[in-house]
Amino acid sequence: MSSSSHIALVTGGSRGLGRSTVEALARRGVSSILTYNTNADAAAEVVAAVAATGVRSIALRLDTGDTGEFAAFATAVRRVLAEWGADRFDFLVNNAGTSHAGALGQVTEADFDAAYRVHVKGVFFLTQMLLPLIADGGRIVNVSSGLTRIIYPGRIAYSAMKGAVEVMTRYMAKELGPRRIAVNTVAPGAIQTDFSGGAVRDNPEINRHIGEVTALGRPGLPDDFGPMIASLLSEDNRWINAQRIEVSGGQAI
Repeated sequence: MSSSSHIALVTGGSRGLGRSTVEALARRGVSSILTYNTNADAAAEVVAAVAATGVRSIALRLDTGDTGEFAAFATAVRRVLAEWGADRFDFLVNNAGTSHAGALGQVTEADFDAAYRVHVKGVFFLTQMLLPLIADGGRIVNVSSGLTRIIYPGRIAYSAMKGAVEVMTRYMAKELGPRRIAVNTVAPGAIQTDFSGGAVRDNPEINRHIGEVTALGRPGLPDDFGPMIASLLSEDNRWINAQRIEVSGGQAI
């Protein structure tokens, strides 16, 4: 199968790391179904940028924290695949996420549950719902966080959710092995996006601190991330499975 016939599904593909991933895949000839939650205009910009490369993409709305939407979303994915002359897609990138900050003594149960719905329950049950649509020999990437290794007080709930994703990834890899589906975790370090209110990008003190504690001397950029995902999904990396790969420039080593 040539790369031009591959199809990816990228959640949270309208901005930041997700957008970088969709665009990097397009440069390799991979079509994408990308999801957005609230910003339809940003999603349309990504679709237009991909179209300019001659590659197909489409944006579908999805709240990955609401499992009640998943069945209808799977139906919509089937419809897109049929329109594209396919019945399966090849790559699932579980990227969509929300930021959360709060120390142990401050996190409310409602905050905890909201983070859990998006980062753990959503990843688990969306993957489960989409399994029949993923091609045998396909690949899944679950996006985690450098914060499962690098401890910054005030990120306990978010990081715990990402820790669950990393364990889930290894179990998925084992269970999906008979279908030759490789499953890996990619954990970004601090990256200059609008995540967490754009703190790494827009706060000079945080930006400087991250640069000082990173071996390569700066915070990450979205385009440090997306091309890595596209590379991981290529045939060159077909034998990488059940791994946590940190993309942080050597932060806090």
